[in-house]
Order: sequence, then structure tokens, then C-alpha cells
Amino acid sequence: MSYPGGRIGGMVRGRIVAESLRPGAALVVPGLEATRVSRVSVSAPAAGQPPIWTLLDVTAPDERAEELAAALSAALAADGGWYADFRVGAAHVVVFAGRIFRYEVGDAAGREQAVAYGRSVGVPEAQLDWGP
Repeated sequence: MSYPGGRIGGMVRGRIVAESLRPGAALVVPGLEATRVSRVSVSAPAAGQPPIWTLLDVTAPDERAEELAAALSAALAADGGWYADFRVGAAHVVVFAGRIFRYEVGDAAGREQAVAYGRSVGVPEAQLDWGP
């Protein structure tokens, strides 16, 4: 799940690719709200990723960021090169199945650790495009 992160008035904002969630998973985070649902075609999906994705734009209070990261880490499919990312305050959070990276926005070394891990689990180069 690649979603451009952002911050609006104390809110975590992100995008969840519904297909990135493993079967049987549920995201239960108090205050998590869907703000938009859309479908898109993906030009170069990774092996195991479908060519059409369902995007769920969501928001959650900043104080739920850790809970959201943990819930995503538990819910993301381990195969298919899926991840999620969002910003909370000055931190960027990148989540994979079973692994969470946190680094300050602008921290090139922290970002590179998350990118390197993403490559190691099959995230296509074109999808390693989250912000700084």
C-alpha cells in the first residue's frame, strides 16, 4: 500500500490499498475514518499484486499513529511487496508486514533503511516513492 502521507490539523492522513491487506485481516483503530474510496489501474504491479487497486483514503488522530502502524504491520500481506506510509508530526512512518520504520522527515539515512528493506521484500523500484 503506497499512500502519500500528510498532516492536516493533528491528523494522520494516508491511503490504504485494500488489496494489500491479507485475507482475514481487520484494521481496528479508534478514530480511523475513510474519507474517499477509489479504484485505479496500476501500470507495473509487483509479482503477486493485481493490476487494479482499491484505494481507501483515511485519517486518524495523531495520537493513534503508533496504534495505526502496529495494526497495519499486523494486517499487511507479507507477499506481493506491500507497504504503507504516513507522516505524523516531523516523523515519517513506513510499515511493512511485521516491520515498522520511523525516521525524521529529511533524514536520508533513515529513509534509505526503509527503502532498502522495501527492495528486499519485493517492492518495485517505482513504488519506493514515498516522500523524504
